Amino acid sequence: MTLAWKEIKKNKLRYLILGSIVFLISLLTFIISGLANGLSQDNAALIKDLPNGQVYMSADADGTYNLSKIDSNTQGKLLNEQNDAVALSIQMGFLNDQNGKQQSVAFVTSTDSDSMLFENVKAGEIILDSSMKEKGSKVGDTLTNNQLNGEFIVRGFVDHKKFSHAPVAFINMKDYKEIYKTDEMQLIFVPNNDAALDIDGLQAFSKKQFLNTMSSYKAEQMSLNMIVWFLVVISGMLFAIFFYMMNVQKMGLYGILKAIGLKTSALFKIMWTQMLFITVIALVFSIGLSQGFNMIAPQEMPFSLTLETTAQLSVVFLIIGFIGATLSGIQIKKVEPLQAIQQGEV
Repeated sequence: MTLAWKEIKKNKLRYLILGSIVFLISLLTFIISGLANGLSQDNAALIKDLPNGQVYMSADADGTYNLSKIDSNTQGKLLNEQNDAVALSIQMGFLNDQNGKQQSVAFVTSTDSDSMLFENVKAGEIILDSSMKEKGSKVGDTLTNNQLNGEFIVRGFVDHKKFSHAPVAFINMKDYKEIYKTDEMQLIFVPNNDAALDIDGLQAFSKKQFLNTMSSYKAEQMSLNMIVWFLVVISGMLFAIFFYMMNVQKMGLYGILKAIGLKTSALFKIMWTQMLFITVIALVFSIGLSQGFNMIAPQEMPFSLTLETTAQLSVVFLIIGFIGATLSGIQIKKVEPLQAIQQGEV
């Protein structure tokens, strides 16, 4: 520990540069991770907020939820057998506000009026995501749809219910069937059921699998997560290169230390201590800034960085830093004291 700290003080500029780079990489990683989580919620909060369970759609839809049409007999049988099961439909559409301006929404309807999973409303009523308030909607407003003969009265709002980046609009099944000219539902959700049921004509998906059937969600999350892990790998390579260069310059010193009886494991501990010191300091600053940004980020910005995600990424950074430093130190094990001393310290 003493040797590690003395070396850091002796080469303050080198370690400061390394710490600054780790700080910037970790901060960028936290920010992108927050954007990925925020976009994930903005894209699919309606599904992500559901409890664990299985989502069923018609097998001939080939995993495309908006092409799914569940036979009424199959639906009735499954709902009778599974008391908590709910049949639902989700379709993108438009609402005309009181000023005649069109607002894009995701219409959602469900079968079970007693279900706590989805909002249920009477015919002619509608419940909107709270983001619609910012667009001027309020309780009691009258909204229309070009495919509906009647009108919608805004009954209330719910928080954080989005689907495909559009605010969710909960409507009655009767209104839904009139708008989309169908009597069939698209999906059946069976909560708290980890094992998929084998039902003829239906295909089962876990929540995660169902989210991946949404092309926009899958492409968006895959791209952002790839950037996050690419940055993590870069940080590991950075540690490996930095300590490799430092070790090359200190071969003579390592030879002397080995000659006076210092074990190879002790030399590795010095390097690990330095890595840990730099990484922890850099992470403290990057976590503080990213969490500060999380608190002041504008509401319209889809940004959500939880402490759990921050902790997980911090552990990953420490592990990657440890691996990078260890790989660079393999040469220490091969140092022969006499040969290293003869080479001299650069």
